[in-house]
Amino acid sequence: MFYLDPLYLVLMIPTFILSLLSSFAVKSAFKKYSKIGNSGNITGKEMAERLLSRNGISDVQVLKADGFLSDHYDPSKRVIKLSSGVYDSNSVAAIGIAAHETGHAIQHAKAYAPLKLRNMMVPMASIGSNFSYFVIFIGMMMSAMELVKIGIVFFTIVVAFQIITLPVEFDASSRAKRMMREYAYVSETDMKGVSKVLNAAAMTYVAAAASSIMTLLYFLMRSGILGGDD
Repeated sequence: MFYLDPLYLVLMIPTFILSLLSSFAVKSAFKKYSKIGNSGNITGKEMAERLLSRNGISDVQVLKADGFLSDHYDPSKRVIKLSSGVYDSNSVAAIGIAAHETGHAIQHAKAYAPLKLRNMMVPMASIGSNFSYFVIFIGMMMSAMELVKIGIVFFTIVVAFQIITLPVEFDASSRAKRMMREYAYVSETDMKGVSKVLNAAAMTYVAAAASSIMTLLYFLMRSGILGGDD
């Protein structure tokens, strides 16, 4: 018979609600400001290229990516990939997202410490994400505390990765907004929309980190490591 742990519900329902709200907020902000053209009639691609040029970065390409809001910077290939709704669009949302991803490229070029640490953690975080739940579950089923602890260590790396992601994302948005104002690429009216889109996007990372922290807390409590044996 399926059993849903009340402790899990108590810990995870608030973060689940936060995740839903943040997801709704970013989609709502993007939908609204993707219909409003920016004052300079600049596309997402053009914004990224202008910011790269102003920062003396010539070895990063700006390419089109598939998918909705699939925009990202790939440090291994030194490529900014923008979704079609951003790459070709001159909307306020498009230039905000493009500038944010360019912020990551600038972080990389300037050896921004949190980004370097985050990139170093990617392999271990990937392993932890793929195997931690399985190891913890098997350990609990077999009452093998050492196995549970190994799984928790792996998941702790995932949590640390989520936490270090926060300053990386906040800094990229801060750089984006500061550069657009400094180079006078947008109007103050544009900037209000850009800020709403980027602030909403930032909350999705906060929600992801909160969810990971609560999941780790659940594992620690249910395994008896925190708060004694159940």
